[in-house]
Amino acid sequence: MTNTSFLTKIRQWLRPNQEWLSYTCPRGEREFILVGSIHMGVPAMAPLPSELRNILRDCHALVVEADITQSQVPEIDSSAQVPTLQQQLTPEQWLQFEAACQECHLDSLMLAQFPAWQIGLTLQQKQAHMLGLRPEFGVDHQLLNLAHQANQPVIALESPQQQLQLLTNLPHQGLDLLLDSLVHWRSNARQLQKMIDWWLSKNQSSHSPLPELSRSFGDDLQQTFITERNRQWARQLLALPPGRYLVAVGALHLSGRDNVIDLITSPAQEKSR
Repeated sequence: MTNTSFLTKIRQWLRPNQEWLSYTCPRGEREFILVGSIHMGVPAMAPLPSELRNILRDCHALVVEADITQSQVPEIDSSAQVPTLQQQLTPEQWLQFEAACQECHLDSLMLAQFPAWQIGLTLQQKQAHMLGLRPEFGVDHQLLNLAHQANQPVIALESPQQQLQLLTNLPHQGLDLLLDSLVHWRSNARQLQKMIDWWLSKNQSSHSPLPELSRSFGDDLQQTFITERNRQWARQLLALPPGRYLVAVGALHLSGRDNVIDLITSPAQEKSR
C-alpha cells in the first residue's frame, strides 16, 4: 500500500463528533480522542457536554499540555541584565504598548520592568479577562478537575518548568512574543471570540470541525510554540502504553501544517520513534 493510500485510509478512520468537535484516531493498540481545548472560557462552557464527560470516564487517562490545576509555580530567574523595554522598542512600538496597557488598565511603567515574554502574556491574559474569559471555564481546566475528582490518571505532556524554559529561552527575553501581541492585538481578540463561538455552537458541519484560525505568531515563534511542540507531543503519544486516551490540547495544535492529528497518523512519525 502506498503512503498516499495509507494516509487516505487513516483519514477515513477519523470520526469527527460535531457536538463537541473532537477526532477519534485509532493508532495500532492506542486510540486517541483529541479535543481542541480553549484554555480560558466563559460560564456558558460549563459544565462540559455529557458525551465528553462520558468519554473521559471510559478512557485509560486524560492527556493535557500541562496540569494547570496543580499549585507548583516554577521560579523565574530575574538576575539577567538587559536593556529596558523602552530602549528595546521603537517610539511607535512604545506607543502601541502604552495604548494596550491603557486599554487593560495597567501601569505601563510598572509592567515594563518585567521580561518581555511576561509582559506579552500579562497583556494577553488581561485582554481575555476583559472579554469575559476565565481560566476555570477552560476546557482543559474542567477536564482536569473531573479527572482528579474521579482519581483518574492524568498525563502531562510538559511540566510547568519546561513551559517556563520555553519562554525564558526566547531571544531578547521574548521581545518577539510581546511585539506579536501588540501587532495582532485586535485580531487576537476576534480569534478568541471565534473560538468561544465555535465551542458553543451545536450546528457545526462535520466537514469543518475547526474554525479557520489565523496565525498570530511570526515564523520563529510558530516553530517554537507550535511546530516543535506538536512533533514532540506526537512522539510522546505514540510511546504511551496500549489504551484509550482523551487528549486535550490547544485548538491551534490541531489545525494547520504539522498539526498533532496529522503527525500521529503519519507513517513517518511511527518510523521516527
